[in-house]
Amino acid sequence: MEEKVHIVALLGSFRTGSFNKIILDSAIEMCPESATIEKAEIANLPLYNGDFEGNMPQEVKNFKEKIKSADAILIVSPEYNYSIPGGLKNALDWGSRPYGDNSFDRKPVGLMTASPGSLGGSRCQYHLRQCIVFLNMFAFNTPEVMVGNVQEKVTDDGKLKDQHTRDKILEYLLALIDWTGKTKLLA
Repeated sequence: MEEKVHIVALLGSFRTGSFNKIILDSAIEMCPESATIEKAEIANLPLYNGDFEGNMPQEVKNFKEKIKSADAILIVSPEYNYSIPGGLKNALDWGSRPYGDNSFDRKPVGLMTASPGSLGGSRCQYHLRQCIVFLNMFAFNTPEVMVGNVQEKVTDDGKLKDQHTRDKILEYLLALIDWTGKTKLLA
């Protein structure tokens, strides 16, 4: 029996009723049997400070180990001020430090964004792709999941009701799992 692809997910929003949390929860619910999705908690990471690289806080060590254990990374995030939320950027910074110990190195990565605006967090995705280049991660280009007008696609009790969006998330997860298999050949 083939081993399941272990995907570690980073959620860029800390808000309790986050639309992106609904998207991630839907992805976990729909995850194909060939994979698992585990959330990595990033809200409790201290602000990045290079002075602590030699003696990292335990929360950072745990986070880095979780990233290293992953076969692939899935980032689900809103767009803040046309860019990446600060907490998510902080996690990317800690995960890549100190120099020579980049936990994200050569990891396949998928990106999903959702926003009440019509662009669905696209600018966040473009800025994340810039970071991904430096982090030496393997991103794929299509399909994409950018959920615009997300507030119209969820129920009041926090469930994703839009079938087209659900279909795109499943298509995306299948592509990420396939991409993970292909990138293993590059490792």
